[in-house]
Amino acid sequence: MTTMATGADERTAGGRSLQEVVVTILLVIAALGTSWSSYQATRWNGEQAKAAGRTNTIRIEAARAQGLAEAQTQVDVATFIAWADADRRGETDLATFYVNRFRPEFRTAFDAWVATRPATNPDAPPTPFAMNQYHLGSRQEADRLDAAAAVSTAEVGRNIQRASNYVLTVVLYAVVLFFAGMSTKMANRRLRWVLTVAGCVVLAATLTWIATFPISLEL
Repeated sequence: MTTMATGADERTAGGRSLQEVVVTILLVIAALGTSWSSYQATRWNGEQAKAAGRTNTIRIEAARAQGLAEAQTQVDVATFIAWADADRRGETDLATFYVNRFRPEFRTAFDAWVATRPATNPDAPPTPFAMNQYHLGSRQEADRLDAAAAVSTAEVGRNIQRASNYVLTVVLYAVVLFFAGMSTKMANRRLRWVLTVAGCVVLAATLTWIATFPISLEL
């Protein structure tokens, strides 16, 4: 009986030693993982801030380009109206004066419009502004910057999500630490292993998930 009791005690002690080794590994990995995820969350918050700064800069440039486009359109409209008045009154020299001062972008559309003979052709566009040749480089630049701002805004959202995901892994590591810590306080062998296995499952799931995350490093 004494021998059997001794063997049972040895098996119990051996099982507890193994469980303690597993718990120690869980504690170490979870502690390291918490530090890593906290660092990455901070890094991605920084990336988000930089992307937000770029977005604001692009939007300011887009607004400036849009303002320039509107100003250029107003100039084109004003000079065209002045030319039309002079042309209607038969003041050829004055009309030529205005034509020579058209902006190059508008002059291209104006020449194409004149070629359609708007005075006699009922199918001609009503003004040069309806011509396909009327393009404003500043407006195209504004459209390009708006598209770039949309891309940068999407990057801000992705970086926020990445930081949030890393924060969530910190919570999962805390769950692992909880299971591991509680398992050491349980007298029942089966309960100790249930908590230990639960910690292992959560840790494995967390490590598998975090392996898919992008990494940001300070260079």
